[in-house]
Amino acid sequence: MAHNFQTKSAKYTKNRYGIYESEFANSIDSRGVKEEDNFTKNLNKYKDFVSWCRFYPDLFYDLITPETGGIRLDLDQRLLLRSLSRFVATYGVFPRGYGKTMIELMGMYHTAICFPDIELSMTAQTRENASKLVDEKHREIIKNYPLMKNEITKFSATKDSVEIIFTSGGRIDILANQQSTKGARRKRLNIEEAAQLNSQLFYDVLEPVVNVPRRTVGREALVNPEELHGQINFFTTSWFRGSDEYERNLKMIDDMVNLKGTIVIGSDWQLAASCGRGEPKAKILDKKAKSSPTFFAMNYESKWVGSIDGSLVDINKVMSLRVVSSPEYKSDNKSEYILSMDVARSDSMSNNQSSIAVLKLNRSKSGKIKKVRAVNIINLPNGLNFASQAMELKKVRKAFNAKIVVIDGNGLGTAIIDEVMKDSFDPQTGEELGCWDTINTDRDPESSDSEKIVYDLHAQGINSDIIVNFIDYIESEKILLLEKTNDSGYDINDDNAVKNIIPFLETDKFIEEVANLKLKKLQNGKYNVERVVSKIDKDRYSAVAYGLWYIKNYEDNTESESDYDFGFFYN
Repeated sequence: MAHNFQTKSAKYTKNRYGIYESEFANSIDSRGVKEEDNFTKNLNKYKDFVSWCRFYPDLFYDLITPETGGIRLDLDQRLLLRSLSRFVATYGVFPRGYGKTMIELMGMYHTAICFPDIELSMTAQTRENASKLVDEKHREIIKNYPLMKNEITKFSATKDSVEIIFTSGGRIDILANQQSTKGARRKRLNIEEAAQLNSQLFYDVLEPVVNVPRRTVGREALVNPEELHGQINFFTTSWFRGSDEYERNLKMIDDMVNLKGTIVIGSDWQLAASCGRGEPKAKILDKKAKSSPTFFAMNYESKWVGSIDGSLVDINKVMSLRVVSSPEYKSDNKSEYILSMDVARSDSMSNNQSSIAVLKLNRSKSGKIKKVRAVNIINLPNGLNFASQAMELKKVRKAFNAKIVVIDGNGLGTAIIDEVMKDSFDPQTGEELGCWDTINTDRDPESSDSEKIVYDLHAQGINSDIIVNFIDYIESEKILLLEKTNDSGYDINDDNAVKNIIPFLETDKFIEEVANLKLKKLQNGKYNVERVVSKIDKDRYSAVAYGLWYIKNYEDNTESESDYDFGFFYN
């Protein structure tokens, strides 16, 4: 872009600097502005400077960076800022600790200053998440760029609301990636946590928000044809292949190749670490050694993971089922609960962990199962012996007063059944945990009056039925899962905070396991599942699938419901 800062002749003439209207010079004259007026003489310089600022946001920030302190932008941060100011849509896929939200908000502040009366919003899964992000990053911007205070006339933030007003008349606030945003109107949007979007929500709610373009300030109130009207930018860590946002990435890459005004950029953790941002390299490598491959790939390597061809279920459908807002830790004293346990294959610290799924039943008046809510998934620590695992299972059953406990009795799982059929006590409280009996075998418990609540499940011969039933529950939306939550705001030293966040994280891992499974049809016409990445377990999936199979076969009243169950006809 060429720039000319030299003084033009006193007489204003139409040239390439004429802005938006062909008779700009005449309108200046008609308003009685004299040619020697200081503003008129320097108008071209002002226009050049504003154009320069709009096109080079990183250099704009360099201008207002204090001599000491402040932020010295790295090359990748400059690239991201310039992308936000030059493309109608930017899709940024970055790891945790990259600093993408800071650069995102800096881009929004730059836009609010350079485009008078523009209205921008940042969206996230909830208004609370968006408010927290803007509030935190605003404080960092003001701290590192003190001159920015002169551009802001108002800043207010609450738990679920943020409003920033600029001297230009520009305004920034927040919205949620939810139906509650429908009908809102802004000029540009920045979408955080974009991977959690689904196409229906985006096209029905978010895309229409930016339908109305900004008009210039002044008597003419024109629409600048060179402005990025309707700009929507997406920021996220990566997610599952086959999701709507994965497909959006592929589409935007094609549009980028075809010069349609979009750009897709991203990096893994190594870029930020090499620039001295985020966590140290040694700490991240330590996380890699301790984390599941999928977790690390999504959160630090910016890889879209999972299978596309032959997937067990549509991952978009699974994500849409995440609507349960709160986990449960004990019975609500009015609902039925089923527990289902998949048993670890060994005591090895490197092997699978036993998982317990807590499934809450919602019946119709006729007894038919309407919905099953997975209100908690409990993963037992590695290394627990079978007696300890059985004791933990009994504690969970006591908390929920579950009517049935489905236990994977295959292989070593039979040892858990042996243990639950013994009298036991909580070693910490001394409380009696009881002795259980099975409802489908002739095994003898330790006590003759033991409670019959254990279903000893053996998957051989019914594995295909378990898989088909799981798919049916997903496709019919009969199972509901804990919603996605922002797990970055809790204090690891706060036991209650950790307890509250763990069920959400276990649901994330459940979905990770499901996304890693491929459906395989056998020669006999039955089905099996196989893992795409062998290091990713499937114990959470198995626990849920076993419980759903039991519910379908033994708890669901399969008789068709009539609209006339309330009475009868007499003729």
